[in-house]
Amino acid sequence: MFTVLSALIQVLLVAINIYVFVLIASAVMSWLLAFNVLNSRNQLVAMLAEFLYRVTEPALRPIRRFIPHLGGIDVSPVVLILVLYFFQILLSSVLRDMYRAPALF
Repeated sequence: MFTVLSALIQVLLVAINIYVFVLIASAVMSWLLAFNVLNSRNQLVAMLAEFLYRVTEPALRPIRRFIPHLGGIDVSPVVLILVLYFFQILLSSVLRDMYRAPALF
């Protein structure tokens, strides 16, 4: 049971890291599209932008409801990254405590 829980926590930590990179890629992609650096009519760019939007928008939408608009700046990815890092630290401490705790059997 201990090794299964440990492996599950480690997989969750990796998944959080990957999702943070996807959030950063989504933010950068939206900036590049907004400043016309990338052509949104390009099929590859459009597919990548759509994928990033579909992956990140369900997590960002609830945050955008509570954060006021700051002009043209969207800080919801930053807030979500901070929340994800909080959970990552929490999971890391649980994993560390599991290795430190004495065996019960």
